[in-house]
Amino acid sequence: MFTYETADQKEVRRFRIAQFNGRMATVAAGEATVTGFVRSVLEQESSMPPRWTITIIPNVPKDELKPLRPSSRARPFAEDYF
Repeated sequence: MFTYETADQKEVRRFRIAQFNGRMATVAAGEATVTGFVRSVLEQESSMPPRWTITIIPNVPKDELKPLRPSSRARPFAEDYF
């Protein structure tokens, strides 16, 4: 899990919407970029200005799909024209 802390209300709103809709969210913090599902958005009530802690479950990138067999170079159904 990846924990991210922010004070930006627009960013928090984006994460809450992603969590509610079950969509993935992307966070760019420094050099790290994490994409995954938002697990929780918690407000730290004792801090001033308000801050939020966001927990994201990273999603492993999918491997590139490889064709099962090579495709033919001839046009499909070319014999129908003769």
